[in-house]
Amino acid sequence: MAFVIIGGCSEEKAADCVDVCPVDCIQEGPDQYYIDADICIDCGACEAACPVGAVAWEDDLNDDDKIYMEKAANFYKQQ
Repeated sequence: MAFVIIGGCSEEKAADCVDVCPVDCIQEGPDQYYIDADICIDCGACEAACPVGAVAWEDDLNDDDKIYMEKAANFYKQQ
């Protein structure tokens, strides 16, 4: 997974990222949006479109935000 949706999305669920994703890899969950790592092509369109800065490159995550990678994986396991 290259891009991860982090905590800012929980506070304001802006769907701008969904609208620009060329492969429809972003789905709305109960608390935020999630990126499906198996579908994502790492284009970065979601990062540029997010008005709340809640999309981050995996390698740039701080330790507190790494939990969001696990949350996304768990969300898609339940699908």
